[in-house]
Amino acid sequence: MQITYTPKTQRRAMMAMVLGTALAALGPSSSAADEASPRAVNDISRYCTTCWRNARLPADRWGDCTQDVFERLLERVPTARWDAVFAPEGDERQEFLRAIDTVKKRVQRDRQRTVPMRDDVQDRRSHRDQELKEERDLLRYAAAHTLSRRQQRIVLRTCEGWTVGEIADEMGLPPARVSDEKYKAIHKLQAHFGAA
Repeated sequence: MQITYTPKTQRRAMMAMVLGTALAALGPSSSAADEASPRAVNDISRYCTTCWRNARLPADRWGDCTQDVFERLLERVPTARWDAVFAPEGDERQEFLRAIDTVKKRVQRDRQRTVPMRDDVQDRRSHRDQELKEERDLLRYAAAHTLSRRQQRIVLRTCEGWTVGEIADEMGLPPARVSDEKYKAIHKLQAHFGAA
C-alpha cells in the first residue's frame, strides 16, 4: 500500500512531529487530561505561521520558529491550558504572545547580523563611472580636433542630456540648424574613430 501525501496531510504530519518532539522532552504524561487538544495545537501553529508571515521572516525558518514557541509554551503553560492562549485575557495568552514576540525578535536580530554588506556594488559603480569619464574625455579630445566650436558645443550639450530644442534655445539657433549640425558632428566623429 502506498501513502499519498497531500499538502493537508503533510501539514498534519509536521504538526504531529513538532508536538511529539516537544512533548517527548517533558517525558510521559500523567493522564489524558494533561495533554493538549489537537485543535489547540493546530490553532497555535496556524497563528504562529501568520505571525511569521506578517513579520516577514524567511519562510524556511517558520517551522523552527513555531517549534520554539511550542517549546516555550511547554516550559511555561500546562498543555491542558493551551486552549486558553486565545482567550481575550489571561496568563496563558500573555505567555503565548511573549513566546511569539521573543522568537520573532531573535530571528530578526539574527537576520540583521548575517546580512553581508556588499562592497562589490560600489566598486562596480565607481568602475563604470571611471569608464564613462574616460569615454567622455576621449570624445572631448576627438571633438576638439575634428569639429567646429558650434558642433563641439552641440555634442557636449547632447552628452549632458539636452534636447535639440533646449540646445537651439540656448544657442539662439533654429532647431533644424542644431539638428543638422549634430548630424554632421556625429558623422565626423564616426569617421575619426573609424566607425563610418
